[in-house]
Formats: sequence, structure tokens, C-alpha cells
Amino acid sequence: MPDYLIPWFGYLASLFLILALSTNRDLKFRWFTLCGNISFIVYSILLPSIPVLITNTILLGINIYYLRKLYRKQESFDLIEFKGNEALANKFLEFHQKEIALYFPDFDKEQLNNSLNFVVLRDLVIANMFSAKVSAEGDAVVHINFTVARYRDFKVGQYIFNKEKDFLTSRNIRRIVYTQVKHKGHIEYLKAMGFIPQPAQPGSWVKEIA
Repeated sequence: MPDYLIPWFGYLASLFLILALSTNRDLKFRWFTLCGNISFIVYSILLPSIPVLITNTILLGINIYYLRKLYRKQESFDLIEFKGNEALANKFLEFHQKEIALYFPDFDKEQLNNSLNFVVLRDLVIANMFSAKVSAEGDAVVHINFTVARYRDFKVGQYIFNKEKDFLTSRNIRRIVYTQVKHKGHIEYLKAMGFIPQPAQPGSWVKEIA
């Protein structure tokens, strides 16, 4: 390998570590640091540098250990309905107000009135708040489906739309409908959850439930 390429493995490793420190999700942190360790190992072999090799080989083993634990971890999920005027719901909305505005700029907590509202608990921590207006035709038009940043690994969405599918159909829901989605991160979430964009209505996404 040409000598001028060797430093780029060091730059790549540093980039992965910067990305790891910039994320607030455990899984991403472990994957980024693991990639950084591998890059540093290659870098140390090419230099060569025994201390860097030993250190990153040990760290690689640690990251693999914790990644195995994360993937094998059994979590508890629960769904709890609420009416909309509860103190805990108001506190959640107030605490996450700025970020909610990024994903759901048109959301107003008055929309919770006379809607289907629930929170998803993940190991007894509120991970998600969902609210939708259910029409007579069975369309649940989403006001908010906000997941706290540390839990955005699609598990909450899979729980709502797969494991709690019977709950949704018992509320006469046939389709989940988004009318205006602009946030790129949320669009990726909808794609992963099986929502289909509606060309006739730009920004609209639909998922068939029943």
C-alpha cells in the first residue's frame, strides 16, 4: 500500500470516534466506536504501532461484548391510553416542546381532545407519545407520533404497528395517515415502518392496518 494512504486510516478512525461522541444512542455509539477501533487497528499495523494496536484490539473486544448485550437485551413495552389533560402528558409535551416542533410543526396540544391518545413505555420510561383523530371510515390521522431521541431505533414503531395491531383495529382503525411530513428523519422512519407515500397528496403517507 502507498505510504500516503496510511494516514487516511487514522483520519477515518478519528471521524468514527467523533461520530460516536456526537450521538446520544447507545447502539450507534457502540457501532461507531467499533468502526473506529477497526480503522485504528489497520492504521497501527501499517505504521506499525504496537501500543495503538494493543489498545484498540482490547477496545474492539469491549465494544463487541456490549453490542452483544444490547442486541440480546429483553425490554418491556407497554401502551397506556390517556385523555389529553393529564399533568404527566403536559409535562412530557413541555419538556420536548422544541424537538416536537421540528417533527410536528403544526401540532397543538388542543388536538389531544377527543382523539385517540396513548404513550408507549419502554422499561417503564415514556418513550413515545401518539395521538390521532380517528374518522368514521377508519383513518387515524396522526397529530403526533413522537419518540424520544434515545429510543429511535424503530423498536417503538414496530411495537405500535405490529405487536399492538389488535389494539389499533379494536379502535376501528384501518389506516394510519400522515397528511404533512417534511422532516427527513421522520420520512426515513415511515419508510422503515412500511408507510406508502401518496403522490396525489405531497407529504402524505399511509399505512394499511386492516
